[in-house]
Amino acid sequence: MVTNQAYLFLIFIINGILIGLLFDVFRISRKVIKTSNFVTYVEDIIFWILTGATILYSIFVFNNGELRLYMFLGIILGTIIYMLFISSYIIKINIKIINIFKKIIKIILTPFIFVVNLFRRIFKKPITFLFINTRKIHNMIKKPKKNINVVKN
Repeated sequence: MVTNQAYLFLIFIINGILIGLLFDVFRISRKVIKTSNFVTYVEDIIFWILTGATILYSIFVFNNGELRLYMFLGIILGTIIYMLFISSYIIKINIKIINIFKKIIKIILTPFIFVVNLFRRIFKKPITFLFINTRKIHNMIKKPKKNINVVKN
């Protein structure tokens, strides 16, 4: 009985660590991608739904749906352990990885951006000239000149 409870306590400590990791995923995404307040609220709701689903899943799978105080203490302890000892390293490593990935993407896209800007500079004036003149011609054709009829007495 005691070994089963110790096993469950360890499982819920791991649950707390997973919840802390999930929290860091959202924290990292907020540091990398600036979002509006509305998107932040949606992310928070998604976080709490995923956290609740994880806890409920663990309670039903490992303890047949029975609630015990030590399970929640395990979750809190696991989250505290994660936040104190692991979180800062995970955030630093992931932000470095994401920044390296951004630099690689920038290096890959630079030639394409150069070619697009070159085409834009070369073809912008002729295309604008054509559009403006075709509009003028279209307007001239569409609106015929008014005939002034002089009434003779």
